[in-house]
Parts: sequence; structure tokens; C-alpha cells
Amino acid sequence: MIARLVALAAVFAGVFGVQGAMAAEPKNWQLGLQEAVTPTMERIDSFHDFVTIIATVIALFVMVLLLIVIFRFNEKSNPTPTKTTHNLVLEIAWTVIPILILVVMAIPSFRLMYFADRVDDPDMTLKIIGHQWYWTYEYPDHGNFTFDANMVTEEDLAKDKSLKRNMDTDERVVLPVGQKIQLLMTADDVLHNWAVPAFGIKLDTVPGRLNETWVQINKPGVYYGFCSELCGVNHAYMPITVEAVSPEAFEKWVKQAQKKYAKVDGTPPSVDVAKNAD
Repeated sequence: MIARLVALAAVFAGVFGVQGAMAAEPKNWQLGLQEAVTPTMERIDSFHDFVTIIATVIALFVMVLLLIVIFRFNEKSNPTPTKTTHNLVLEIAWTVIPILILVVMAIPSFRLMYFADRVDDPDMTLKIIGHQWYWTYEYPDHGNFTFDANMVTEEDLAKDKSLKRNMDTDERVVLPVGQKIQLLMTADDVLHNWAVPAFGIKLDTVPGRLNETWVQINKPGVYYGFCSELCGVNHAYMPITVEAVSPEAFEKWVKQAQKKYAKVDGTPPSVDVAKNAD
């Protein structure tokens, strides 16, 4: 019997271990946040656990007080209620203690906000522009090329079964692992929001304004996100697909991308220029 239980536990551990290692997307029956793959998300995860512990302790404390009131101070157990109307120590306590709890929560919260805000001396910059209803990406440090990323169509899904419905895009954002990447975000029509849960990023793109954050991806893989700001009728159909690769693979992709995509100023790809010259 014990051997069977141990074997069953090993099976469950293996299943959940495999699911936990796949941080690219949400899983069925998933509990908790997606696996953190950036320093920012690691801190968000830790702060989430910290606040959850505090909230649980408060909930248990309130539940105990309610049970005491219900069973000790009901009419049957306490037919002659006390006439006490004020208690200075108690009033000070229920004012000061919540303030102290908020201060304890605020200190790591502000540290996290400043940590996620920006990074000094980034290795590269990626510019993100939200449209109704797709994303545009620019690589100013690698030839200043640009491309649009739209959700894959039903026809694409029929041709390639590996694509994920409502999650994959026709062009992927490719970023190197282990490098500090500055993210500049804006929009050209309405508010959008570039959100990738595994990165711990959820930032508005605002027309006429540049918002900034950063990311350092620690694990190769494909990571998914979505626009998280109600931006119109097709809000649900502008996903985000990021492929994190090694620095060497990224450099190879950049060389291909410089030939494939047009520059920000509208200059066509070099391949197209060569064809036109012929």
C-alpha cells in the first residue's frame, strides 16, 4: 500500500513538475502565478506571497474575533451585556496596528515599483507601439528596423497545428536571454496595455507619451501576453508573442531581420532593394 502511495505521489510530482517548468503560458487548473522568468517577476512573486501571508493572518484573526462574539457574547451566554462604550487602549490599537501593517507592506511595494521602473545602461532598446488592433515593434539599436505583429488567422492555424489560437502572432518579438532590455511603449490611437505575465510587465501604451520599463529574460522559450486595456471591439484579438533566444541566436536573427523588415524611416528591406535594382 505504501509503495503504491509513493508511486502515485511520484506521478503527481512529475506531472506538476513538468507543468511548472513550462512557464510560457497558463495551464489548465493552474494555481498561483506563472513561473517567473525575469528579476522583476521574481520580486513580484515574493511580494505576492508576503502579502498573502499577511492577508491570511488578518482573516484568521477576524474569524477568531467573530467566533468569540458569536459564542461568548450571544444573548444566551451573556444575558447581561456590559455597558462599556469606550476603551482607550483598544481604540489606539485598532488605529495604530493597521497603519503599521500598511507601512510594512508599503516599503517592499515601493522598492518593487522603483526596481521595475527603469534600468541604467541597458544592453538594447525595444520600442512597442499599440494600434487598433495589433502591435508594432522597432529595434533602434540593431538597424532601426520595424515590423507589425497580428494575431494568426484561422487559415494559419489550420496549416500549422503548433500555433495557439488567440495567442500566437504572425511575427514574433525576438529578444536575447540574459540582457537588460529597455522597453519604450506608446500608442497611435487609443490606450493599449502591453502585458506579459511571465515577465511581470503590464504597462499602458498612451498616445503622445512614452512609458518605460525593462526586462531581463532568464530562460529561453516562447512567452505569451495580451493587450490588457479595453481598446475597442477587437481588444481581445491583439496577443503578444515573445521568443527568448540565446545572444548568439539573436544576432543571427537580427542579420535576417535587417534584410526582411523595413526600416523605421520607410526604407524597404535590403533584399527588396536588390530585387528592384535588377
